[in-house]
Amino acid sequence: VVAGSTVELGCGVQGDPAPRVQWHKERGDLPWGRHEVDREHTLRLYAVTPTDTGTYVCTAQSQLGTAAATARLRV
Repeated sequence: VVAGSTVELGCGVQGDPAPRVQWHKERGDLPWGRHEVDREHTLRLYAVTPTDTGTYVCTAQSQLGTAAATARLRV
């Protein structure tokens, strides 16, 4: 993606009971003050910079187990 743009990373999860969803960045933190996660579990990163390059992980956890998916971002 181009530096300065907004990026959306989706994480489609379903379950009964509904799983708890969390996002994190491998080897780093989510950009402080420049990210949000909406009700559909989409992670938005605002005004991305080259330091935002990396692998982002969406983890869904419920009583039945845990599942994770990754997305690689290159700025």
